[in-house]
Amino acid sequence: MAKKSSVEKNKKRIRMVEQYKDRRLALKKATVDLSLTLEERMAAQAKLSDLPKNSSAVRVRNRCSQTGRPRGFLRFFGVSRIVFRDLASAGLLPGVRKASW
Repeated sequence: MAKKSSVEKNKKRIRMVEQYKDRRLALKKATVDLSLTLEERMAAQAKLSDLPKNSSAVRVRNRCSQTGRPRGFLRFFGVSRIVFRDLASAGLLPGVRKASW
């Protein structure tokens, strides 16, 4: 199990990304819009940098939904490789079989 503080911090980041998504998108579009003047684009860039750092989507870490493990994450299933193996061995994942050749 991961530290509870790390998992909660990541949940907080996910909430902040959702909260600031529209503002970030509008400011990012304004920074690359060549129809605006240089001063307006620089002002948009300054406003973008004034937003909280944790509102950026790249700061969110993919974590296992059951254990919180940050590494070995399988995006399609939303769990780590260890939990995936346990679930697959128990037959709880439909369509997943152990390979044999």
